[in-house]
Amino acid sequence: MPERRLDLITIGRAAVDFYGEQIGSRLEDMTSFAKYLGGCPANIAVGSARLGLDVAVLTRVGDEHMGRFVRETLAAEGVDVSMVKTDPRRLTGLVVLGIRDQATFPLIFFRENCADMGIEPGDCDPAVFAAAGAVLVTGTHFSRPGPDAASRHAIGLAKKNGARVIFDIDYRPVLWGLTSPGLGEERFIADRGVSAHLQTIVPDCDLVVGTEEEIHIAGGSTDTMAALRKLRELTPGLLVVKRGPMGCAMFPGAIPASLDDGVQGPGFPVEVYNVLGAGDAFMSGFLRGWLRDEDLETCARYANACGALVVARHSCAPAIPTWSEMQAFIERAGGLTQPRLDSALSHHHHATTRRGLWDELCVLAIDHRTQFADLCTRFNRDAMAPTRFKALCCDVVERMAAANSDGQFGMILEDVYADGLLHRMTGGSTWLARCIELPRSRPLAFAGGADVGVTLRGWPAQQVVKCLVSYHADDPVEIKAAQDAQLLRLFDACRATSHELLLEVIPPQGPRVSADEWRRTLQAIYDLGVKPDWWKLPGPYDGRIWDAYEDSIDRNDKFCRGVLLLGLDAPQTEIERQFAAAAGRQHCRGFAIGRTIWWNVAERWFAGAIDDAAAQTEIAERYAQLIKAWRRVP
Repeated sequence: MPERRLDLITIGRAAVDFYGEQIGSRLEDMTSFAKYLGGCPANIAVGSARLGLDVAVLTRVGDEHMGRFVRETLAAEGVDVSMVKTDPRRLTGLVVLGIRDQATFPLIFFRENCADMGIEPGDCDPAVFAAAGAVLVTGTHFSRPGPDAASRHAIGLAKKNGARVIFDIDYRPVLWGLTSPGLGEERFIADRGVSAHLQTIVPDCDLVVGTEEEIHIAGGSTDTMAALRKLRELTPGLLVVKRGPMGCAMFPGAIPASLDDGVQGPGFPVEVYNVLGAGDAFMSGFLRGWLRDEDLETCARYANACGALVVARHSCAPAIPTWSEMQAFIERAGGLTQPRLDSALSHHHHATTRRGLWDELCVLAIDHRTQFADLCTRFNRDAMAPTRFKALCCDVVERMAAANSDGQFGMILEDVYADGLLHRMTGGSTWLARCIELPRSRPLAFAGGADVGVTLRGWPAQQVVKCLVSYHADDPVEIKAAQDAQLLRLFDACRATSHELLLEVIPPQGPRVSADEWRRTLQAIYDLGVKPDWWKLPGPYDGRIWDAYEDSIDRNDKFCRGVLLLGLDAPQTEIERQFAAAAGRQHCRGFAIGRTIWWNVAERWFAGAIDDAAAQTEIAERYAQLIKAWRRVP
């Protein structure tokens, strides 16, 4: 037998879901939509990868923006996309859906001749199939001759290589042409032709999973037990019936008198928020156990936990839990009936589904506004001069990132002098943060208006929200209360808009802050319920202050991405001493430094003493020197 590099290949739908954000509204009245990856096999691939399986997808996407979104999203989740083909003649499938109430989920499929329905037998790479332990096919792709042939060919390759075959019935009457196009939410219409067609697939399957309605269509009877007996005639494989809040019933052998006589997997009672995608999460959880040869009760526990988490959230694939999150939910499930509103679990989900592995960051910070305004006044330069200078800095970072594949580069920018530059840098390979605070505001105030949530709605998700706050645990009561309220408002807005948060803390002017004061300051922020993805903090020489940083993080947020050291315009020799003091500190991820690198250069450039090329050369040299100094730290 060949070595099994992959646990699973999923085949079929890969689309884009546009979820209405106005819960409780008719789809006609919804005014904004969130964009997510969708499609049963794509969702299952993401869910299975999050739970630790090695997964590939066989599908097609269009040669357009939505197709690239699907491919990039799958790849970012760790899914093998080598068999995701780009179809030059078809568009990626789209779905528009909403949440009206606990029983009504309006749904419109835009799939007329869409890309994933164009898959052919030739899209199946025999080498990839030879390395897979299982292949999952879904009902939709047997509804048309082309994808039907491709799915059957995939089954044949699986059988040839000794892989298991999984059938997710995934019945959507509208996709079989049994309803008008506007009735995408219709879950069941009996049809003898569809039943007969599906029954030609079942004999090759080792696992068949469906809701009761899906078992009805596959078994050709609205009597659930009769339908199961028909399926048992066709295959000795495991039959699993999803029962919503009641969990599931599993039938590894002869079919008994009732569903309750099957092997039971009890459900997890949670508030139903959105049923769409729960079945895909269920399948992901079940496969995490089944493909690792766990007992059926364990498989069902994983499946039901994953389904419960998704049914309580907005979206399909993005809502599926990670392995550690699912385990945390199971441990607490007894009293956790509203997972969406549980802050600890929400943080666990956010932190374990973040994109990108930023083990080291060398960030050029150029989000300064008042300093550049002062330079314009001092040297009588026009208001566009800061933007032109910042563009030179962006050129430097882009060139250095392109020339150093082993480095992780980043920038911090702002809106006033860098609006166009933010657009330019977004979507590239460099880490990017964008500042939200009004310069020198205390109490903290936000650029863009008081409603920071509205502001962040307009920011691309890739942009990390950077906020500088002048904060101390012993601030006057009025100042501290006002700043605490703003920090909470910002944190909630970041989570609602799926942005990471970089919190830069600088104590108010005064005596040097002690280790104990730093510990109390960070703890005061954590006590609010604010858990930044990143901290940007002064680089201390005193090891006790580093202990305070790390103790605070360890005690409050095991998922924190880490600390970036700020420069405060210190000379490079002092910065290098701070780097040395950070040696061996597990939470230190690098630096985010600005004026140490470019301030003297900016003064001479604004004065007209040096040109663009000279400025860029000197900035690049200073930036490179700091990176070299950082990398000397053991």
